[in-house]
Amino acid sequence: MISVAPYLIRAYHQWMEDSQLTPHVLVDCSKADVVVPKAYIKQDQIVLNISNEATNALVISNETISFKARFDGKSQTISVPTSAVLTIYAGENGEGMFFENGAEEAEQSSDQDSNLTLLD
Repeated sequence: MISVAPYLIRAYHQWMEDSQLTPHVLVDCSKADVVVPKAYIKQDQIVLNISNEATNALVISNETISFKARFDGKSQTISVPTSAVLTIYAGENGEGMFFENGAEEAEQSSDQDSNLTLLD
């Protein structure tokens, strides 16, 4: 089953942009395939501003969030698996949504047998 998280990330991103709020994501940098500037990682996490003004070529796909952004004046390519996103929130008021490894939970639950019984 496909995770709902990327769809919610896109929806919250659009709502924040339409509301003139600044979308940020908190990323778990201990996950595989996270490509971010290591100097900005604190306690295996990083906060990224993913507003249209702060990014170039932003793509929020079902698998990754990718874009180019400037850190200390240098352009860098950022790539974050959507399963590594812990939360998306507006920088101005903190409104947003938390995610709890939704993609992993969906995979695990699809692997387990259902406890439902078919009744006639």
